[in-house]
Amino acid sequence: MNVKNKVALAISIALVSAYPLAVTAQQEEVVSDVEKISVIGSRLSVRSATETTAPVDIINAEQLTATGITETARALQFLVPSFNFPSSSVTDGSDAVRPASLRGLSPDHTLVLINGKRRHGSALVHLNGTMGRGSSNVDLNAIPVAAIKRIEILRDGAAAQYGSDAIAGVINVVLKDNVEGGELSINGGQTYEGDGEQYKISANSGFRFADAGFVNLSTEYHHKNFTNRAGADTRQQYPNGDPREATANRNTFRVGDAAYENLAVFVNAGYELADSELYAFGGYSLRKTESAAFFRRPFQTAQVIPEIYPDGFLPKIAPETSDHSITAGYRFNLADWQLDVSANTGTSRFDYYVRDSLNASFGPTSPTSAYAGQLKNSEQNLNLDASKAVAFINDSDLIVSVGVSYRNNNYQIGRGEELSYRNYGYQGKAGGIQSFPGFTPESEVDESRHNTGIYLELENQYSDKFTWGAALRQENYSDFGSNTSWKLAGRYQLTDGWAVRSTLNSGFRAPSVQQLYFTSISTVASADGTFTETGTFNNISPVVRALGQGELQAETANSASLGLTYQGDAVTFTLDSYRIAIDDRVILTSNAVNRASYPIIDQLLGDSTAQSVRFFTNGLDTTTTGVEAVLAYQLPEQSYGRIRLSLSGQYSKTEIDAIKIPSLLQGLEAVLLNHQEQVRQTKANPKYSATAGITHQYGAFTTNLRLNYFGSYTLAHNATSAIGDKDYPGKTLTDLSVNYAYSPALSFTLGVQNLFDTYPDEQPASVQANNGGVFKYPNTNAPFGFNGGYYYAEANWRF
Repeated sequence: MNVKNKVALAISIALVSAYPLAVTAQQEEVVSDVEKISVIGSRLSVRSATETTAPVDIINAEQLTATGITETARALQFLVPSFNFPSSSVTDGSDAVRPASLRGLSPDHTLVLINGKRRHGSALVHLNGTMGRGSSNVDLNAIPVAAIKRIEILRDGAAAQYGSDAIAGVINVVLKDNVEGGELSINGGQTYEGDGEQYKISANSGFRFADAGFVNLSTEYHHKNFTNRAGADTRQQYPNGDPREATANRNTFRVGDAAYENLAVFVNAGYELADSELYAFGGYSLRKTESAAFFRRPFQTAQVIPEIYPDGFLPKIAPETSDHSITAGYRFNLADWQLDVSANTGTSRFDYYVRDSLNASFGPTSPTSAYAGQLKNSEQNLNLDASKAVAFINDSDLIVSVGVSYRNNNYQIGRGEELSYRNYGYQGKAGGIQSFPGFTPESEVDESRHNTGIYLELENQYSDKFTWGAALRQENYSDFGSNTSWKLAGRYQLTDGWAVRSTLNSGFRAPSVQQLYFTSISTVASADGTFTETGTFNNISPVVRALGQGELQAETANSASLGLTYQGDAVTFTLDSYRIAIDDRVILTSNAVNRASYPIIDQLLGDSTAQSVRFFTNGLDTTTTGVEAVLAYQLPEQSYGRIRLSLSGQYSKTEIDAIKIPSLLQGLEAVLLNHQEQVRQTKANPKYSATAGITHQYGAFTTNLRLNYFGSYTLAHNATSAIGDKDYPGKTLTDLSVNYAYSPALSFTLGVQNLFDTYPDEQPASVQANNGGVFKYPNTNAPFGFNGGYYYAEANWRF
């Protein structure tokens, strides 16, 4: 073994011992492939979780699959307390692509990479009351668990290192790269209530070609039925005097997880030359989802055509979402420099279909389904990165890294078919397909922007005790201008076990093309079942410009962290505190800007069917503070087997420092950013969360017991005051699974998630009364959902 391999092997073994829960059954695979290990946040060398200057979580494939959870983002939520992935229902497109966040910030404050390269975001904009309203995020569930070797989560600002969006942190998904063998897995289960039946079939295989090349292929098919926890609707169902009221079916809503089927294929490939490497990776996923909207009661005569639906109808929103991406690159050495040239392209497409509905204004012959239009977000990146070691003081090496990047973003909105948006005028009935009116010709958009960036990064292990790093990045955007961000980081070894680390950095997030260009007229249903037409107007709209809203500007951030780490023979401990101040956060204003109340808005809307206006603005300055802790302990192997323990937790709090609105709307702060939105921005995420895990291996049996605590959070049910606020108390979920290894190749698992059938507290009685008792649980933001217990079985074959 040459010196390079010996050093890499020693570093890998240090990684294994430093983070015992991060590398378990796949330890041999990782050690045998040490030269491909990398940890985000540092270009200096391979690091363990305690040796980095900023906190990093390393989640391997075994940990993900051991949860028994079939969605990548959901599995991550139950392993990393700082990562939040709440459930929502009856929230249109957000039922298909749910928002996820890190450190209690917005979903778009986290940068996602695959194999260290930027991943494109979803075309969807979250609109209807969910956490992260007004934002878009990367759809992590489009990346199948079967394709993932490990996930690295940098919990620190990193815009100076990686560019826009990395304010809360960075998630790097590392794809499997085994060159032989593979595995086949079949998983199936259902809830205690007998619904939500699902099954997932996944496979992974790697093979060599032409001696120096490899291809690793992963495929996954996932089918899931819907869940329903809606209450019976106690409200009036039929027009006055209709005798059917006495025998009306009141179980008409569907509130729970959407039904869907998902197919995904991912490829990771490489070819080694003498002193260089060609690489490529990419994937494709197609998800078909069906979720329900508000039931249209026969009593609601403006929405219902009795000749088609005499007893009312439950519209279904059935989007088809697809993501595809491909990256190709070349790593080589030139005059002592290590260079990496790469290019990638990725696209998210969101096609809306509406079923079991109608366009009431069409009359009794209205079709009951329609294509409502398309959202499309695409991104292309070109990167050149170079690094070399330069002799530095104290006989150390200074790692100098420089790079240049170019990125192009394009956002498109395509109109729906005419039936989906037109008002045909029949008896004054509501126009457009019910539940999700289609995008109109006026909503069509095809806009692009581009940016260039250049960075310089320095890293140095000055001594055995002290490591430091610095970074500087300049970005220039075609739409809003330029930004400069910087970072300083350091780590000092106090004793053989204890060390301190700290970072200071500035960051930025460019307003996304979705926030710049998304526009629509949509039907917004209130809790009591009434419907209004709300216009979301984009940044180039004459309506928005007339309101005094200028060009959206980049969000800017300043953050600091201070941490303490300990590494013992069998114990790893990290404790990190942080403060993140963000100015000019891009938000979507509240729905309450009503044309009937504000003459200036009524005049600007003219003949538009919109009854109210919402738009994107740099409306908030906020400060988020928090503390995160991770403890891992591996007991010595005994006659009763091997036991590994882990405990992690977080606390975070966000406060609003200032509310900013366009000058022409001064005095309307409480309208543009009403009480509900302010609570959503500051209190909708659990303030505390924690997870504790015990893994026991004895012979052929491995038992996993995990406790997840989701702390208290607040939802506002009143737009103007705190009178309707509801504090939902923390809950603990218990997951248990037992794996039996029949042979080295074949294993079986039986498991239960939410063993004790825990549900969130129900919504206040007054809120339930307002919606007729239908929405028992907080459907727009439930941290762990409201499906109750779930049991499953899995078979896994390695070959």
